[in-house]
Amino acid sequence: MLIKKSAPVIATIKESEVTDYTHYQRRRDFLKISGLALGGAIGSQLVPSLLSAQEHEPPDMPKFRSSQDDHLREQLTDEGKVTSYNNFYELGTGKSDPVKNAHLLKTRPWTIEVGGECDKPGVLGIEDLLSGFDLEERIYRLRCVEAWSMVIPWIGIELGSVLKRFQPNSRAKYVEFVTLMDADNLPGQKRQILDWPYREGLRIDEAMHPLTLLSVGLYGKVLPNQNGAPVRLVVPWKYGFKSIKSIVAIRLTEQQPATSWNLSAPREYGFYANVNPEVDHPRWSQARERKIGHLHKTPTEMFNGYGEQVASMYSQMDLSRWY
Repeated sequence: MLIKKSAPVIATIKESEVTDYTHYQRRRDFLKISGLALGGAIGSQLVPSLLSAQEHEPPDMPKFRSSQDDHLREQLTDEGKVTSYNNFYELGTGKSDPVKNAHLLKTRPWTIEVGGECDKPGVLGIEDLLSGFDLEERIYRLRCVEAWSMVIPWIGIELGSVLKRFQPNSRAKYVEFVTLMDADNLPGQKRQILDWPYREGLRIDEAMHPLTLLSVGLYGKVLPNQNGAPVRLVVPWKYGFKSIKSIVAIRLTEQQPATSWNLSAPREYGFYANVNPEVDHPRWSQARERKIGHLHKTPTEMFNGYGEQVASMYSQMDLSRWY
């Protein structure tokens, strides 16, 4: 069963794009090892099982289907492709480097420092994150700025619910995210590809939007290292480089924060980075995309198909510019 918080969240992607789930058999095991009730609440007595489950290989669960007719259904992206075709430059620049080097990322112990323009700054341990908030499963499109896409069942927590605990003040206009800096172990950080550590940012209303997710799992299991363990951001209406991985710090700021790809190539990677088929990357078209696992390209949707939920946030902006 899908873990739903509200109908609009799951309705952001059509059932015809996600069901049959031939490659998606292990969802219930995540609920088991994390202690989730079917309604989405965490059973705290089972949280330690999740915290030590990085190497756990769960048993299969019975597959389930939607009520859509067979000819209308399209599968989720194959789990093996989601976990082996990755951009995570800390673990290498090739698409297969992250899974090859995943063992170099140490995810325990893990804490996230939350500070800046908030009334209750503090440190959030991964244990606090897993035991103190309800987890949900959400099926989102992921659209890379490189013009490929996936459909992924994430498990996580609304970012807004986490930020509220630290009480952002009236000066909090933006949210900055920082990833792990560990050049001794992460091979990519030994090279000057970017100004490390990796940084990203959102406007405060984007961060508080109910679609914005802190993910701790996918396909019913804990988040693999190559996909940004133990916790990453997922912002489905923006290009994938905005969804920063392996977060160690969150800072609420009054000024727009500098972000890694925008610093590296400001003409190519904007701060907002909203998916827009009408605005090409300076070196390639964004009008169409290749779904991983499919041969043919399909048209790109404005805001990656989430316009009904998010377009109002940009009503005063010139969307013909490269953001």
